[in-house]
Amino acid sequence: MSIKLSHTESVQNFFKEVSGLTNDQGSPRMKALINRILHDSIRIIEDMEVTTEEFWTVVDYLNRMGARSEAGLLVAGLGLEHYLDLLLDAKDEAAGLTGGTPRTIEGPLYVAGAPMTEGEARMDDGTDPGTPMYLHGRVVDSHGKPVAGAIVDVWHANTKGTYSYFDSSQSDYNLRRRIVTDADGRYRARSIVPSGYGCPPEGTTQELLNQLGRHGNRPAHIHFFISAPGYRHLTTQINLAGDEYLWDDFAYATREGLIGDVTFVEGEAAARDRGFQGNRFAEVNFDFQLQSAPVPDAEQRNARPRALQ
Repeated sequence: MSIKLSHTESVQNFFKEVSGLTNDQGSPRMKALINRILHDSIRIIEDMEVTTEEFWTVVDYLNRMGARSEAGLLVAGLGLEHYLDLLLDAKDEAAGLTGGTPRTIEGPLYVAGAPMTEGEARMDDGTDPGTPMYLHGRVVDSHGKPVAGAIVDVWHANTKGTYSYFDSSQSDYNLRRRIVTDADGRYRARSIVPSGYGCPPEGTTQELLNQLGRHGNRPAHIHFFISAPGYRHLTTQINLAGDEYLWDDFAYATREGLIGDVTFVEGEAAARDRGFQGNRFAEVNFDFQLQSAPVPDAEQRNARPRALQ
């Protein structure tokens, strides 16, 4: 027989005390959030008849997940980060804010303070033997006019699927740059073709995904923050066409309008024109369209915690 106590006055009062609602100290917002989390949690325990063993298994899982710093990976894999994008899209539509390049998830691997260059940047440090990549495009407004002076903050993985700062074998800010667009709104970067990656097979995220019968793989992709005075900040990424996980991204970041076509170019002369040695490179051309900022705050990215802020 299922026993339920969450509706009783004594339990309701108990969690008011636990949440701090019976004192006049602390944060009212935090109190309200904790009280709601506690009530929803105990209803799950009651409705799903969670056993004591299952409860403490979850506590142990959370401890191990935190020790591995995988919370950011888990919220992407469970679709929560993608849901936030869907919610923001719905709010935009309700407010009549439509058009422009779609947003998609930031992920947990941004690092602030990458070197800034005007117009063009070399992103890699020359140690990765991957295929050279020429990444370029324009930043335009809602009418297709160039946005000069926009900051294209771009970062991506190496050919092993790892990111500088989080991978100590890479040099500082390898494959991370901020590029200021020129008078025509153009940005240009010389880099290498990134690889996709999978969740660490021994990690807590993959442990849960295994229980769900899911893989933990991402397609090759390139992250962007795009910002300019007078325009809404854009957080997005492009997933590279042709990858086997393009539409099977465990983090649900692939969206229509965010597919980067990759063209492989042969010939020493063509490579030399793009600043590469050898006779083969990849070219990715992707333009970004910004919305006008309805209020000044919209020019800023959200204030979530990030590395090196």
